[in-house]
Amino acid sequence: MHCRHYIPTPHSRREMLTRCANGFGALALAALWADESRAASEMPRNANLTALHHAAKARNVIFLYMDGGPSQVDTFDYKPILEKHHGVDPSTLFKVEPTQFDNVGAITASPWKFKQHGQSGAWVSDLFPHVARHVDKLAIVRSMVAQFPEHTSANYFLHTGTGIQGRPSMGAWTSYGLGSENAELPGFIVLNGGLIPPGGIDNFNSGFLPAAYQASIFRSGDPPLANIIPREKSPEEQRRKLDLIAALDGDAQARHGAQPEIEAAIANYETAFRMQTAVPELMDLSGETALMKRLYGMEAGYEPTRVFAAECLLARRLIERGARFVELTCPKTGGNDRWDQHAGLKQGHEANALAVDQPIAALLEDLQARGLLESTLVVWAGEFGRTPFAQGDGRDHDPFGFTIWLAGGGVRGGTVYGETDEFGYKAIRDRVEIHDLHATMLHLLGVDHKRLTFRFGGRDMRLTDVHGKVVDGILA
Repeated sequence: MHCRHYIPTPHSRREMLTRCANGFGALALAALWADESRAASEMPRNANLTALHHAAKARNVIFLYMDGGPSQVDTFDYKPILEKHHGVDPSTLFKVEPTQFDNVGAITASPWKFKQHGQSGAWVSDLFPHVARHVDKLAIVRSMVAQFPEHTSANYFLHTGTGIQGRPSMGAWTSYGLGSENAELPGFIVLNGGLIPPGGIDNFNSGFLPAAYQASIFRSGDPPLANIIPREKSPEEQRRKLDLIAALDGDAQARHGAQPEIEAAIANYETAFRMQTAVPELMDLSGETALMKRLYGMEAGYEPTRVFAAECLLARRLIERGARFVELTCPKTGGNDRWDQHAGLKQGHEANALAVDQPIAALLEDLQARGLLESTLVVWAGEFGRTPFAQGDGRDHDPFGFTIWLAGGGVRGGTVYGETDEFGYKAIRDRVEIHDLHATMLHLLGVDHKRLTFRFGGRDMRLTDVHGKVVDGILA
């Protein structure tokens, strides 16, 4: 017994954390239960918006990244005048801008035939016979422009809205604003087909946003994600280790104040723990029917087709499970990697198109059949296009007017928007900038691009900086 005048000595913060360490696992469990209880609410887990700015047409995004710059005049922007002027010096017909390598040859007609398809009558070249069957699902934008003529800066610009390294990717912004619909998966996932683009993984980074919003890069093979196989002998042992890490991180927070890096690390540890169960099952395609595998091209004789088919099928599975933003990178195609054909245009573009055409068409068909296309925005784009004149037997970079397309998720299918000049060189009507593309993507997700901000460097930063307008002409 103590006398009534006894005053117990207060615990130090270190003693308090030591005594409470066993409770961190319960706190983590309580957080998971809280996430599940909010699953049916308007805003999902980790959302930084308290409510959508307006009604969303799309819930998820699949970004089909055509690394290297597909040629618009050889794919979706038919220019018959190139045949008439084939072999002519372009400087005698129009002003030629400086190019990446300053090697300007003659006007060059497309080596592929174009045909009109669907009720919309959109022109598509023979490079894409499978996608051509789905033109009435597409909004084809023929008036895209970029600010950079070289790959690294153009890739950063396409992904982050700025041409310099270190800014958050559009997938990170989307995940930051809208959160994840599945507690066992990150909000932003990149499916690596074998090619990391110029600029590296900073194209998929979180920049000044918390590290929890950077992309998780999945790949085909076993394991599908680095460090996904636990080293501990049992889940209980791993749980105890995570609880200890949480206690140590909490001690650091108590001593030094709140630190976003530590909070992001805690969130990443917990997400990784849950992914150990979800990801192996997700990446296992053995349960898909033989018909579905053939539809996507997983039994094709060309290996890059099989690789991209697996990516597209995984993208559908991820969307089904609530992944917010999924980006697909191109597969290796031997000596013709990427759509960057400064030489060997015919064999290079044919190899790349053969790799992606059937899987993309299957993805559109599969999403529609499952009722997912209506809520999934699919975007097909490279960082720029290619010139209508030759560089040897290839084409140089053209940021002045190129083609992308969008489908699903509130997009008006069967639409052709914008126009380049008669040679397919420069956008002349309804120019669409990268900032406009980003603004439109966010708009379809229910987000006003001007209001999705993060305070950094003394000002409110956003994906579209001080630019960007929604492209109303392609909206349903």
